[in-house]
Amino acid sequence: MQRDIRHQWFFNHSPETVWKFLTDPDLIAQWLMENDFKPVVGHKFQFTTKPKVKVKFDGIVYCEVLEVKPYTNLSYSWKGGSKGQITLDSVVTWTLTAKDGGTDLVLEHKGFKGMKNYLAYFFMNIGWKSKVMKRFTLLIDTNKK
Repeated sequence: MQRDIRHQWFFNHSPETVWKFLTDPDLIAQWLMENDFKPVVGHKFQFTTKPKVKVKFDGIVYCEVLEVKPYTNLSYSWKGGSKGQITLDSVVTWTLTAKDGGTDLVLEHKGFKGMKNYLAYFFMNIGWKSKVMKRFTLLIDTNKK
């Protein structure tokens, strides 16, 4: 059994502005995690955060940029686990669509397979929706870079 996350938001900002907040490593660090991201297909990077030992997460997300279509689509692998042992092998995709007065932003996080990834799916689904995007929204609305 595989579970996937999908959330959609509307921002009163252009796709170019939303894109900047999805691809600038300094901005990403403010709403998601510290990182060494570059919007270049094939670039391997990491997100780093505080380890969560109880759920066997060492605080490192191993990623590789899979697709970059400026202002419309960004996709990267998202792999994590404990002590270098990958237990979650998934893909995050951001899709931006220009709408009157702003941008629709869709997040898809796919690849939560089997029972071993149920807790990761459960917590990340809630996290993306209620915590991460609240920080993203606050940042984009206050900075408007």
